[in-house]
Amino acid sequence: MNEWLTDFGMFVAQLLALAAVVGLGVALYLKARGETGERTRLRLEELNQTRRQRRRRMQLAASQPGARKGLLKAFRRDDKAQARGGAKGAGEARPTVWVIDFHGDIKASAAGRLAEEVSAVLEVAGPGDEAVVRLESAGGLVHSYGLAAAELDRLRQAGLSTTVCVDKVAASGGYLMACGADRLRAAPFAVIGSIGVVAQLPNLHRLLKRHDIDVELLTAGRYKRTLTVFGENTDEGRDKFVEDLETTHRLFKRHVAERRPDLNIEAVATGEIWYGSDALVRGLVDELGTSEAYLVERMGEARVISVKLEQKPTLSGRLGMGVSRGVERGIERGLEMLDAGRWQKR
Repeated sequence: MNEWLTDFGMFVAQLLALAAVVGLGVALYLKARGETGERTRLRLEELNQTRRQRRRRMQLAASQPGARKGLLKAFRRDDKAQARGGAKGAGEARPTVWVIDFHGDIKASAAGRLAEEVSAVLEVAGPGDEAVVRLESAGGLVHSYGLAAAELDRLRQAGLSTTVCVDKVAASGGYLMACGADRLRAAPFAVIGSIGVVAQLPNLHRLLKRHDIDVELLTAGRYKRTLTVFGENTDEGRDKFVEDLETTHRLFKRHVAERRPDLNIEAVATGEIWYGSDALVRGLVDELGTSEAYLVERMGEARVISVKLEQKPTLSGRLGMGVSRGVERGIERGLEMLDAGRWQKR
């Protein structure tokens, strides 16, 4: 047992010494050089080519071993023919479908990235092009999703045909964004709707009063604070809070009604949610289907390019992740050795 503890202690000491040396070296390098330059990068992927390569790999895997050589030759001939055809038809460019992904949290944190991706697409989009937004969000803060919806509206305002595809959920703030598309497509069991407003907060006034704790809340302006967490809430404050919720709900309904004029807004603005098939009946979406099926369909007549703005990992960030993984592996190895030692002792 003592020998095992000695070995484990030496291993931990060596790991820490290595991490310290590497960290010191990188720190000196970064101090001398500085981490300058662009912190983000625009990643473009032509999904037509990705699908083509996958199809070929599947064909090779499904073919008999003796036929694979012939398939590879056929693939090369197709590539040459496509290159010649592309050179001859350079003046007849195919339309482009620009694909943007938005995965929303409660703060719509991806709205800033969405804005830059929309700007990048609008700078190069030509006649006949289309923007497809694969959207997934259950909603969140009103002002955050209001901004995200305004960024998506820029596509429509610029005259670019826009399709929003919802595979899982576009509810509340997510639907606030989605309804601005020229065409809204949802999977049969995607969650759609929730055109409503909700707010809640705890009130600890009675608990504090029971322990003789006073909270002073001073405001200038009659409705600067309506409901509070620590103070004593009044009926007037509650009425004003509900009035503010109703105002927000009215703005939400108006936003949806302006973008989907054929929708019976009063019938659907109840805060309820519907699955895709029921949402189609109520006019909340235009068609059923998944985003993958739609993009595969569009690949037959257009170039489909995915647009993603990514955060470039810094050297210090990569180092930190590397050290973290090293320490984690060291701890796991130590626990495994400890567990093995217990079994050997038994």
